[in-house]
Amino acid sequence: METRIAVIGIVVEKEESVEELNEILHDYREYIIGRMGIPYHKRNVSIISIAVDAPQPVISAMSGKIGKLKGISSKTAYQGVSL
Repeated sequence: METRIAVIGIVVEKEESVEELNEILHDYREYIIGRMGIPYHKRNVSIISIAVDAPQPVISAMSGKIGKLKGISSKTAYQGVSL
């Protein structure tokens, strides 16, 4: 199946949702290229970016599950052209 590259930007406002977030990321670990997390103490949030290379339905499923978590917001940016 053809894959796409995407970046999922995540802002964590509720620390109690981090365990569920990490479970989701663990479930999709085979598609994750890299991950960067930055605690932003001034605003009491954490900012995480996840780079993935996966089929479109997998990226949609993962970002959908992340988006349903309480106290977590996310947006996904896709590469412009499929390879």
